Amino acid sequence: MSGPNPERRSERARRAILGAALELCREQPYDKVTMEGIAKRAGVGKQTIYRWWPSKAAILLEAIDSRATDRLDFPDTGELQADLRSQMTEVVTLLNDPGFSAYKGLIAAAQSDPDIARSVAEIIIKPRELHCVERLVKAQEVGQLRADVDPVDVVELLYAPLYYRLLMHTRPVTVEQLDTVFDLAFNGLTKSPG
Repeated sequence: MSGPNPERRSERARRAILGAALELCREQPYDKVTMEGIAKRAGVGKQTIYRWWPSKAAILLEAIDSRATDRLDFPDTGELQADLRSQMTEVVTLLNDPGFSAYKGLIAAAQSDPDIARSVAEIIIKPRELHCVERLVKAQEVGQLRADVDPVDVVELLYAPLYYRLLMHTRPVTVEQLDTVFDLAFNGLTKSPG
């Protein structure tokens, strides 16, 4: 899924289109949002949208990525658990933000559309996973994390509970959930011997 040509688009129209797509996803399910609806809400011609994006998924991926970029940076204060908690708190905040509801729709669509799945992974997941892995490797180097664990496994261990609740609607995704995730991840499931 290729992105728009940034040299050929108006920044005002781009912002209007991205905002319209997110607004529509707040009001209706992802599968009900159309390119025509986005164009109408943004006050642009449908041909303008198709010239810059091949699909509504591409529009929403850019909107979500640009909205999340500033909020999901990975801190490095030297204290691993504090850094993880800070970043994961931002993730929880975004997952609960109605303006971010399009993300759930994209994840659902990704289950039956390999192009969307690949794009979600490449644009949203992998870059952020890489930042987390880099932080975990630094923690391994200074002895804050076991050297024998795969950092990608740690990312999955920590973030999977958030996605489980988000997608399965078992319970709300909350900041308080992080306490449980951290306790189980860093202290384990059984009492230590002794």
